[in-house]
Amino acid sequence: MKNAVITIARQYGSGGKTIAAMLAKDLGINCYGRGILKMASEESGINERLFGMSDEKLKHSVLMKLLKRPYEGDLIPPESSGFVSDDNLFNYQAKVIKELAESESCVIVGRCADYVLRDFPNVISVFIHADREFCLEQAMERNSMSLKEMQRFIEKTDKYRGDFYKYYTGHEWSDARNYDLCLNSGKLGFKKCVEEIKAYMKVRFED
Repeated sequence: MKNAVITIARQYGSGGKTIAAMLAKDLGINCYGRGILKMASEESGINERLFGMSDEKLKHSVLMKLLKRPYEGDLIPPESSGFVSDDNLFNYQAKVIKELAESESCVIVGRCADYVLRDFPNVISVFIHADREFCLEQAMERNSMSLKEMQRFIEKTDKYRGDFYKYYTGHEWSDARNYDLCLNSGKLGFKKCVEEIKAYMKVRFED
């Protein structure tokens, strides 16, 4: 296979972003996360700040969060009033994600990449999770918050990610059926998670 793409969805504090970076370094390939926002901004001409404001969260009302608008791939043209809507910001991120998957081996963090690339044969989707205590401990090491503030932040961030995923895919973010691999980083540790992904790649892409 010409290239292989690994998508990483992750609970906050599970170390998914760290695991993604470690995997990319081991494989000698690029790891894309928030950098996709800049690339989508350059592709569309839309201010990068707008992409940042809608990054993996919905700004819609409670009613909108109950709805679903699964991504279909269509871009809204510049002359349309919806050109800078959240939906079109997502469309441009998805366009960049598809272009990356077609052009190089890479690791892509978040942004519903597993769903966007669901029809690509060269993609492995991974969900990194851990128990509440582990995620809290990891997050506390990287943030200056009280224990209660951090607990609320983790819950809010994971809810943002879950709502975002549900809206653009129609599926539940934490449903194991959406992914090729679900790994508990609290039990395996980061290094072993990387090794598990590499082992799966070897079996999946053995040709």
